[in-house]
Amino acid sequence: MLALVDCNSFYASCETVFRPDLRGRPIVVLSNNDGCIVARNRQAKALGIPGFGAYFKIAEQLRQQGVAVFSSNYELYGDLSRRVMECLSDFTPDVEIYSIDEAFLSLQGLTVDSRSYAAQIRRDVWRQVRIPVSVGIAPTKTLAKLANQIAKQSTSHRGVYTIETETQRRQALRNFPLQDVWGVGRKLYPRLQEQGMATAWDLASQPPKLLRKQFGVTLERTLRELNGEPCLELDELPEPKQQIFSTRSFGQRVYQLSELQQAVSSYATRAMQKLRQQDSLTSTVQLFIQTSRYDPIYYSRSGIVRLPYPTNDTRLVVQLLLQALPQLFRPELPYYKAGVGLLELIPAAHQQLDLLETQQSERDHRLMQALDQINQRHPGGLFLASNGIHTGWQMKRLKRSPAYTTRWDQLPRVT
Repeated sequence: MLALVDCNSFYASCETVFRPDLRGRPIVVLSNNDGCIVARNRQAKALGIPGFGAYFKIAEQLRQQGVAVFSSNYELYGDLSRRVMECLSDFTPDVEIYSIDEAFLSLQGLTVDSRSYAAQIRRDVWRQVRIPVSVGIAPTKTLAKLANQIAKQSTSHRGVYTIETETQRRQALRNFPLQDVWGVGRKLYPRLQEQGMATAWDLASQPPKLLRKQFGVTLERTLRELNGEPCLELDELPEPKQQIFSTRSFGQRVYQLSELQQAVSSYATRAMQKLRQQDSLTSTVQLFIQTSRYDPIYYSRSGIVRLPYPTNDTRLVVQLLLQALPQLFRPELPYYKAGVGLLELIPAAHQQLDLLETQQSERDHRLMQALDQINQRHPGGLFLASNGIHTGWQMKRLKRSPAYTTRWDQLPRVT
């Protein structure tokens, strides 16, 4: 058996952890530069507030309805996610972190009642982190996903739904919309609908071989999982990413090369940190800058920088990117966005050494490790001077809540 634990309205719930006065109020969270609504809690959805709608168009409506509005606070969300996952690891060593707010847990060998166990998970996460979660339990990942969504649909389930018997499986599938099944995307759903399928039960009742011939092996696996046949293993160590990108739109238009250099340096620093977290090296880096498509002049340029050897050294990558940037830059244009992409990634442990080629030194490896260790304990404590200090180009987050758990100067105070 597997359990899928999913945080309810995660971004909005994070905003209430240190603001209990907001619990029960409608909350929305905005995207980068406060552009559109990317997260809503249950109360906000009940008001009919649309997801991914432009914030400026309904700002007055939100004010009149008493909706609490927040800019995205990734530092807070990331830290609270880590705390939730640490809490879940107390229940089983076999945990697959699926996303920032979801995790699969193996319940193999569980001897207690699964529903009681799920209720205990909910209580412990709430007690330790103050984040509400829903738990779906089933014999396969796809069924656990489905059970989790059912657990959220009604308060009568009290955040827990289990599919353990054939009767429970049939009942769940017959009432579950096909378009909400994990593995049935927006493009695939209309094709299935044309063949008369409307529920998860309709899909599960199809001949597997015929479905594979028409739609491929991925949908066949979904069908088999819906029928209780495990096809997707618990992945405790996700596959390393093959590419890593760090891109952001600016909080205001950027005209100066010096400001673009700060942004590129900062984005490269963030990407290289992610690279080291998965213990990889990169040998090729992509750089791009662009204006907005809505500006009078649309300008977009990109370039590829080949590194002298596979590396995880932020200093080398930033140095070469800053040398390449002037070749892409055109003065007097209002730049809207920039980005850095790390390509051709290889595992650091499997690096092919060559006696005739230059390699990254062990000293540089240790330096990067020390840099990450310091910044893990003191986020933002050490950075390259090229990142800049006065960074007016950074994305706009005018309604961001404090970084309650990651900055000393923003710790909550009790008076």
